[in-house]
Amino acid sequence: MGWRKLMMWIFIITDGLLFAGLLAASGYGRTMASVWPEQSGVFSIPFIAAMTFVLISSSATMASAVAAAHAGKTADVTRFVGLTIVGGLVFLGMQAYEWTHIIGEGATLTSNPWGDPLFGAYFFMITGFHGSHVLTGLIVLVSLLVRWTKGLSTSEGVELAGLYWHFVDLVWVFVFTCFYLI
Repeated sequence: MGWRKLMMWIFIITDGLLFAGLLAASGYGRTMASVWPEQSGVFSIPFIAAMTFVLISSSATMASAVAAAHAGKTADVTRFVGLTIVGGLVFLGMQAYEWTHIIGEGATLTSNPWGDPLFGAYFFMITGFHGSHVLTGLIVLVSLLVRWTKGLSTSEGVELAGLYWHFVDLVWVFVFTCFYLI
């Protein structure tokens, strides 16, 4: 394993621990709250499931980009990275819509119309932190796409971007499960 991949794995592990801490704190806050909102009363679970489907689908297109890069299929890398970018943009657009709805209902970092104020703080902190990771991934993917089309990137660059993107997608599965379903 090269040093670039090792550094990516170290980043993924440490960032994963940070997300785990945030989700654990949210779980603890939920158990300590006298009134915690019922998810089905706050969120449109089918909409959030659609967001999850979009992000997982973008993970599949990223895996296809990595496979194409290793096979030397330049045009396929361009197509699959482009599709991954579209998936990420759709996800962020859906998240912006969700935030607009939640804010419109009166939730903020310090208030929550459905119960304990910590709910809003955890919701915006965790989904916002994840959204910032998706945005960072999109910036990396656009940069990769430009570099790839100019012949300035290698299959290793595609693989490293893929590792990060898959990490972001995996984190969402945990956020979706812990925050929206449980």
